[in-house]
Amino acid sequence: MTDAPDAPAFDPSFPIGRFVRPAQYTAADRAAHIERIGAQPARLADALDGLEAGDFAAPYRPGGWTVGQLVHHMADSHVNAYIRVKLGLTEHEPTIKPYDQDAWVALADARTLSPHVSVALFAATHIRLHTVLVSMSPEQFARRIVHPEHGWMSLDDIAAMYAWHGDHHIAHIGNFRERYRTPR
Repeated sequence: MTDAPDAPAFDPSFPIGRFVRPAQYTAADRAAHIERIGAQPARLADALDGLEAGDFAAPYRPGGWTVGQLVHHMADSHVNAYIRVKLGLTEHEPTIKPYDQDAWVALADARTLSPHVSVALFAATHIRLHTVLVSMSPEQFARRIVHPEHGWMSLDDIAAMYAWHGDHHIAHIGNFRERYRTPR
């Protein structure tokens, strides 16, 4: 027996941990967030490679959405990120509109369309989002939006949060594969 504290228990809801907004961002932080966002479409496609219709209809974790709904959610969420960044760049401290993600994944498109439709949307959105992010100056990353539920957020916060968000859900799919699928 050791005196070391116990490692925190794995939480399947947050496989890479919860998002923590830092007080400030360095140029290296910003570059890492942009790189992660740029890599996510290929990582998502790789995570889904070999999954079948039955896998897409299965919950990605106990009590969670289906794998298909999760993929549709990723596209929905990241389209909103792209719009939020563009609003933040083109308007003075806009208040953005939140949305009910559970209601969105309950709609027919998220329940019935192939997740590959949203993989394509996610990829196209990321090409555009990544292009905008790499063109931005530090002053532009400092611009702010108002989120009615989360308060003031800089565009640095948005980039960091969506770098985490994509990685977070790709990890969910990886965990699903480990639990319910044989290795590739």
